[in-house]
Amino acid sequence: MKKNLSYIDSVHRDGRIWNIGVMILLLAFPCTIAILFSVSPDWGALGMGLIATAPMYWAVGAIETVTFVPMLGAGGSYLSFVTGNISNLKLPCALNALEQNEVSANSEEGEVISTIAIATSSIVTTLIIIVGVICIVPLTPILAAPVLRPAFEQILPALFGGLGVAFVSKNWKLALAPIGLMLVLFIFVPALNAGTVGIMVPVSALFTIGIGRILYKRGVL
Repeated sequence: MKKNLSYIDSVHRDGRIWNIGVMILLLAFPCTIAILFSVSPDWGALGMGLIATAPMYWAVGAIETVTFVPMLGAGGSYLSFVTGNISNLKLPCALNALEQNEVSANSEEGEVISTIAIATSSIVTTLIIIVGVICIVPLTPILAAPVLRPAFEQILPALFGGLGVAFVSKNWKLALAPIGLMLVLFIFVPALNAGTVGIMVPVSALFTIGIGRILYKRGVL
């Protein structure tokens, strides 16, 4: 007799299948090209490149798993790690949906809402990309106009600013820790820029968790 899986069990089952499937597809393309054209990479150069870069990505991957999963829920995490662009799109969409519905990501309602929000974000992003590819040539003169450049530069600050106000106002004592840390780092460490956001978000999250625990132990929170 077939055992009926619970919702969360089915999420983990399907999530593992899709993540492994995507990994196979990603690796299949370069392998197929290598077989068709009878070529292979310079293994020495590849090894040196991996030694220089892989540890950073392993660390970021481990940190993102610890920090993002509690905020996204199981289903949202599987979907986000497949579709990508978590910190810029998927995480804000999921957090906003959870905030609007006043539920937490680790509840059953939160699991469903977070997954729907991230799935909707992925579909909308894909549709926008399709429209953008079709219209890129006729719209290039308009989009490249100098008058629109300041607006494009403020899209992400406006997005995260709106979310930030909502969450900072809920617990400003705890919010001071990551805000202060990021201000100090980006002001006094010139090497940090927009390209390091993927690393700094998990770092800030872990720092905030540590400060939150200290403040809780001292009765501040």
